[in-house]
Amino acid sequence: MKIELHEISIRELTEGYEDNGDDGVKGYGGKLDIRPPYQREFIYGDKDRTAVIDTVTSNFPLNVMYWAVRDDGTYEVIDGQQRTISICQFVEGDFAHFFKYFHNLTHEEQDHILDYKLMVYFCEGTEKEKLKWFETINIAGKQLTKQELRNAVYSGSWVSDAKRYFSKNGCVASQIGSDYLTGSAIRQEYLETAIDWISNGNIDIYMAKHQKDQNASPLWRYFQEVITWVDGTFTTKRKKFMKGVEWGKLYNKYKDVVYNTDEIENEVAMLIADDDVERKSGIYPYILTRDEKFLGIRAFSDTVKQKIYDKQKGICLICNNHFDISDMEADHIVPWRDGGKTEEENCQMLCKLDNRTKSGK
Repeated sequence: MKIELHEISIRELTEGYEDNGDDGVKGYGGKLDIRPPYQREFIYGDKDRTAVIDTVTSNFPLNVMYWAVRDDGTYEVIDGQQRTISICQFVEGDFAHFFKYFHNLTHEEQDHILDYKLMVYFCEGTEKEKLKWFETINIAGKQLTKQELRNAVYSGSWVSDAKRYFSKNGCVASQIGSDYLTGSAIRQEYLETAIDWISNGNIDIYMAKHQKDQNASPLWRYFQEVITWVDGTFTTKRKKFMKGVEWGKLYNKYKDVVYNTDEIENEVAMLIADDDVERKSGIYPYILTRDEKFLGIRAFSDTVKQKIYDKQKGICLICNNHFDISDMEADHIVPWRDGGKTEEENCQMLCKLDNRTKSGK
């Protein structure tokens, strides 16, 4: 790996600047790819852009940037895209700084900005070394997500096409799945979720396998199938509780099971109304798996546990041995699944061994 520090003036950086939308952003006389396919969309707001121009006009040092040197002698930004675009947009007159556009400045003020020197490391190395660079570089307050790092390592035709479906504001994945997904499409979290689902957690392996594919159509079809299955299985949409559920992994396991949707909806409504169920989003995986761990069943309070412990005089009601309260656990006499509530009258203290043996039956 070879890394060299260069001084690049804003005048040089902005020469030949072009923003062609989905076709990319160029600068540095057309030799710099400012937004390679794996990079995120522009996410800086007015406050961020102003901070960049403040730094330049005050002649303070801007955080160092990193460019990768390509085999053909051109460059691509691996860190500094947001700062670079902010600078270029200001010089192009896309926004004002303290109510003045670039063309409103005096020639001396313009030259002061254009002659400002950016510190840029030129990096030569393998694709995998990019990941190391990304992981160790601080991105000026906009830390890259893990998926953005992966997009860099496995960049190519597949990533570019996958981003078309999953990585833009208002993308088609957002249109059909935003009620079920957490995070942001533009920060690559929708893409990460879809790959996580289809690969059962093996995101890097999946991306490495498909890196050279011409398109990401299979991933998009899979995502559509998951959302269609959710809509058909849980017919009443409850956005508040349905976001963030591991829908794809549930689909992978239960997609071929035929359910009575009326019974499911009745049970969902009942569980939502049950005060003992503290994790409402866990209702959906619980209905499919019958594993109560998803529900976060309300625990007995310390006050109730102490009161029942004193009432039993520290005796476990199964083995009849005496224990300190720290060695005992509160148990539902009538199990929650059989209608037992988390109330004092339904509480008994058992030693840890007997409680866990009882719970496993």
